[in-house]
Amino acid sequence: MTQNPWTREQSPGPQPPSPGPGPQPDITPRGPSAPQHGVPAPAEDQRLPKFAIPAADTLWWVGVHGGSGETTMSVLLPGTRASNHRWPIPPPPVPTPVILVARTHGSGLRAAQRAAIEWASGVVQGVAVLGLVLIADAPGRLPRVLDDFADIVGGGVPRVWDIPWIEEWRRGEAPTPDNTPDEVFEVLESIYALRASNPADYPAPY
Repeated sequence: MTQNPWTREQSPGPQPPSPGPGPQPDITPRGPSAPQHGVPAPAEDQRLPKFAIPAADTLWWVGVHGGSGETTMSVLLPGTRASNHRWPIPPPPVPTPVILVARTHGSGLRAAQRAAIEWASGVVQGVAVLGLVLIADAPGRLPRVLDDFADIVGGGVPRVWDIPWIEEWRRGEAPTPDNTPDEVFEVLESIYALRASNPADYPAPY
């Protein structure tokens, strides 16, 4: 991935982030950044399917359930791809960077938890999970029980990013800079900075 996410200023094309005195996105891991010994793998029927890719040459969005929003995320960040709810497995030795995507309803969070456990158990060889994007499933604040559960799920991955409810997207409008709130731009900038910081520096689970 070589292109920056959208900028609000109109320009001939996507530009790389310009260094400056402003605050830089925080890309420090908050949770485990590699599979962990002793984590039991989910049952076979609880795991995401896998498919082969020729090389680990881009960032993949792994939607952990139907309607998660992985395609939307791939549109938002040019040069990335949606995996169609599967693990993209490249040949050794370089793992492919992926970000899990889920909605914030109960079933979405449970699916994210299963995917995080599957990765943490070490049975998914060939991917480096960079974090989890949680996309709001409804307007307003999450109920306390879901908010607490989201914190638990997020503790199993390196980073968590939150995407708010966007009514225009619900109505079927394609994501554009005009209908994308500032919170989403901040998420994109953080992910772009993470991917661009050192594309080859990911924990290799092989």
